[in-house]
Amino acid sequence: MSILLDKTSKVGIEYQKTGYTARGRVQRYHHKPSPIRLSSTAHEVDIKSISNKKRTEVLLTNRNFAGQVVAETKFTIGFEIEKTSLHRGAVKEYELFCGFELDSSCGYEAVTHILPLVPNCMWRMKVYDMMHKASKIIEDTYSPSNHSCGGHITLGVQNQTGPEILEKIRPYMGLFYALFRYRLKNAYCKFNPRLLPQSELSSYSNDFTLVDHSKYKVALAKYQVLELRLPSRVSNVRQLMRRYELCYEMLDTAYNKPRTSFKSFLNKVKPILMRAYDYDDGSVDNIIGYAIAFQDYINKGKVKDSIEQFLPPQSI
Repeated sequence: MSILLDKTSKVGIEYQKTGYTARGRVQRYHHKPSPIRLSSTAHEVDIKSISNKKRTEVLLTNRNFAGQVVAETKFTIGFEIEKTSLHRGAVKEYELFCGFELDSSCGYEAVTHILPLVPNCMWRMKVYDMMHKASKIIEDTYSPSNHSCGGHITLGVQNQTGPEILEKIRPYMGLFYALFRYRLKNAYCKFNPRLLPQSELSSYSNDFTLVDHSKYKVALAKYQVLELRLPSRVSNVRQLMRRYELCYEMLDTAYNKPRTSFKSFLNKVKPILMRAYDYDDGSVDNIIGYAIAFQDYINKGKVKDSIEQFLPPQSI
């Protein structure tokens, strides 16, 4: 995912459609076109607001064969957006999506390319711009969804495997449990709710929700990425932006400030939660309370009364 740090461009990255017609048609399940790592030449203008210290944390730099300084984003993200129907005339190629396919649980699914996951800067704004351009797919006003639809998120970290990513973010996943607590009993994402590593799962062989039965886990660790299967449907662009921001903060904390306590992490992301909940202090306080209780469950298996209703009976 190489980017050339060209200091001469005033425009920077310009994401464009590929012209590949298959990206603008609904394909059979698992037959969508492959995603692209969206990293055509990036420029200094795209990341100029990122401090030098932060650049060393979120970018990996070296020199190419011509001696030019190039960099790779340390973190990547991808979204799956499930819909019961797609707006008439909206199925076409978008800069954001690698393609569309049929989905057995909901109806249709739009899958993004592999996106750079970066702090607040012009580069992030260009990712948000792609989301806005795809609003007729993302927004429920145009392309509706229901509770059978999900919103899987795939996270990648340079030179890390899926199991390694899971181990790193496990101390902070209580927040995602709080946000998507009504999905914890869903058959498509309820297994291994404590996010235990494979080496520990055998001791729970009699517990249906803890053993490694299938891909239908809260978080599915693949070879090079981690798929968070817990997130619920995506209803609008603003919601997608907040999920992007929360995922960045979680990976940034897990990899660059791993000694951060969970409560300090919650304080760090509280402004994002406030924006997500229209500055409703009561709603945000509820989420934080649930998050702390869920993190105790993930860490120690302790089930507080406040979260018992959300967990499958076998995992209590």
